[in-house]
Amino acid sequence: QVQLVESGGGSVQSGGSLRLSCGASGYTFSLLCMGWFRQAPGKEREAVATIDTDGITVYADSVKGRFTLSQDNAKNTLHLQMNSLKPEDTAMYYCAAATYGLGRGVFCPTQYWGRGAQVTVSS
Repeated sequence: QVQLVESGGGSVQSGGSLRLSCGASGYTFSLLCMGWFRQAPGKEREAVATIDTDGITVYADSVKGRFTLSQDNAKNTLHLQMNSLKPEDTAMYYCAAATYGLGRGVFCPTQYWGRGAQVTVSS
């Protein structure tokens, strides 16, 4: 059973930066397809960015050039650096993982979820 714990959410003004972290346990970290999804009030959950077991990243068009994924394999942790934040980035951000991928250039599937971290961007 994969367990995911997010940290690093918070409130920031438009143009600011935040970094989210997701610690994973219960499975070999390097074999997980992992990423971040978000859900804003009244909207469906959407994929933000994921990284597969080959290190291939996929980003939503809305965050390309502003958000960056990175992995710390020694600490079994996935980071999402978010720069140039906008009010429309306000959402609950969820870390997700799967023990398989769907191919190059495709967001990772989601088998396991963290509890989420709130990100609020004020204008």
